[in-house]
Amino acid sequence: MSIKTTAYINLTLAMVIVGSSVVAGKIMVDELPVFLASTLRFILALAILIPILYLREGGLPRLSRRSWIMLGVQSLCGSFLFTVFLLYGLTYTGPSNAGIITSTTPACMGIIAWLFLKDRPTRQTATGIVLSVLGVIVINAVQDSGGESGANPLLGNLLVLSAVIFESLFLLIRKTVPEPLSPLAVATIISLFGLVWFLPVGAYEMFTTDLAAISLTGWITVIYYGTFVTVLAYLFWFAGITKVPASTAGVFTAVMPVSALTLSAIVLGEPLGWPQVVGCGCVLVGIVLISKK
Repeated sequence: MSIKTTAYINLTLAMVIVGSSVVAGKIMVDELPVFLASTLRFILALAILIPILYLREGGLPRLSRRSWIMLGVQSLCGSFLFTVFLLYGLTYTGPSNAGIITSTTPACMGIIAWLFLKDRPTRQTATGIVLSVLGVIVINAVQDSGGESGANPLLGNLLVLSAVIFESLFLLIRKTVPEPLSPLAVATIISLFGLVWFLPVGAYEMFTTDLAAISLTGWITVIYYGTFVTVLAYLFWFAGITKVPASTAGVFTAVMPVSALTLSAIVLGEPLGWPQVVGCGCVLVGIVLISKK
């Protein structure tokens, strides 16, 4: 299997897991405060990552001050701001609305990569991006308008849109760190910074929340967020992002809303119709175009 093919598989798996965070996040914020849930998530993730890192690589890598700053900013954008805006957004708007807005991630990421990383996409890559964006628009434009729109959809949608921007920055900043880092090392560093960002308010919420009132489902979602959305998604994404151009990686973020749609059908029982099938087909064709570059 070629390096590019492996990278494409890693990026796809990462976005499948990240897509599941919309469904899991909606369940989680109904049970726990945002900062407490995120603090527990990173504590669990680090309990997994740190022992493995020390066993396999002997500890944290030596990095320049600039690289530490960039990784800290990356964690601030993705681990902290993306999570805060997405989870608070889900308290005001429905998961279907959130799915519509996350559909803009490929375009947002492509624009940022073009403007700041000077990564101009080729015609084939641009076609793949357009097809992927078209696919996720088709998927989400037909979401049931009679469903739960949330207490304040406008505010919630703006929060989720902000989350998309921060997620795009998070997914791209890794390419600005020059030192060769393993996916395991990056995932551990990002999680360490994530815990630092969440811990002050998370510790306060821990002492002001009735932990006994949290159901088993709530605790399972926290465990899922810590092990899958944090550990596995980070490892898969960081294993793929350094092997392909940013514009190529961007198109794989279109898998995220497809994953959210599929898991919403499985977990929440939302119906799937022909528009969703057509949309998924567009996304898959777009990814095939990119992978054949």
